[in-house]
Amino acid sequence: MEKTEVEQTLSELQKTADDAVIYKAVGSLLVRADKAKVAEELTERKELLNTRSTVIARQEERIRSQVKEAQTKLQEDLNPVSGQPLS
Repeated sequence: MEKTEVEQTLSELQKTADDAVIYKAVGSLLVRADKAKVAEELTERKELLNTRSTVIARQEERIRSQVKEAQTKLQEDLNPVSGQPLS
């Protein structure tokens, strides 16, 4: 969601003139800011969010793999081995 907001803001920023007056939110205040600096900050934020997204996706895949392995092992442990009587 934040990534989408950053992308939309960058898109709108590109549509504005270079000499346009730009304000950015700082807490509950709007402060005049340089367009190039704001664009740079937003681009860095977007890259950070992309990196976080990639890391989270890798963690999710690793956890899914671990859960699948645990599930398989549990099923093997619960199923009686062929030819052995149940205790």
